[in-house]
Amino acid sequence: MKNIFEVLQDVEHIGITGHIRPDGDCIGSIMSLYNYIVDNMPELDVDVYAQRVPENFRYIKNIDKVIVDYPDVDKVYDVMICLDSSDLERIGEADKYFKSAKKTVCIDHHISNDSYADICHVLPNASSTCEVLFDLFEEDKISKSVAEALYTGVIHDTGVFKHSNTSKHTLEVAGCLINKGVAFSKIIDESFYQKTFLQNQILGKCLLNASMTLGNKVIYSYIDLKTMEENKAMPSDLDGVIDQLRITEGIEVAILLHETSEGIYKISMRSNNDVNVSEIAMTYGGGGHIKAAGCSAQGDIHTIIEDLVDKISKQL
Repeated sequence: MKNIFEVLQDVEHIGITGHIRPDGDCIGSIMSLYNYIVDNMPELDVDVYAQRVPENFRYIKNIDKVIVDYPDVDKVYDVMICLDSSDLERIGEADKYFKSAKKTVCIDHHISNDSYADICHVLPNASSTCEVLFDLFEEDKISKSVAEALYTGVIHDTGVFKHSNTSKHTLEVAGCLINKGVAFSKIIDESFYQKTFLQNQILGKCLLNASMTLGNKVIYSYIDLKTMEENKAMPSDLDGVIDQLRITEGIEVAILLHETSEGIYKISMRSNNDVNVSEIAMTYGGGGHIKAAGCSAQGDIHTIIEDLVDKISKQL
């Protein structure tokens, strides 16, 4: 695709969704597309779905329009657009709308994307799905509200421009969005850096549980289901923990294991240099980027950690 309007011709009903447990790039991309369509093609019927909406993104215009309950309706979309999701399983309950849609589109930047839609526009070298979308939008048609959502996705997937996926084009995109009037300092502080007291407590517990191995090149930590429940913590309260582990001196790879149900763990991995964590995640049915990936695993936590460390060791 060269322009998002290519897939919006001769359609009336549009569905938009992203991946489960949406992060900044997911929320930014679904909301920027929703607002862009509403701004420029108000005659179209558009629904946007997400599993949940983290509180730190409430400043995005029309965020209250997000449908979080996935109602069992017979509505068939002319086009269903999936954003920032590398495979169909990652869109969760929204897959029922995807499967019944007349046309499906995937817009993404994950190297592990398996091309599951009728039309797939995937740019693995882009910093974020929001960067991909920016190039599909006409710049003069990007409103301030669209720019705010796009900027959100860019800063979250680049770690505020510090990750290696930040390119010259990424910074040019950010500059164009700032020129739209985006309150960039406020968005960075309130959506990326600001933490609740509970989030800081959970971070502390994860740091206390951390261990280093493989000649102090790998750091890993975990948080169990009991601790999450006792603290009434949500998965979003773990945001930022993996990056805090990653910046430990001398570390090649950081691993965070979060028990989601008894014996089942969501695994987040970050690499600082040469280890391809996406390759490791894919062996567990997950994926992502070379330096940032995730997956799930079931079993004894010590066995899972041992296997992850062994795969990292072989790459090193």
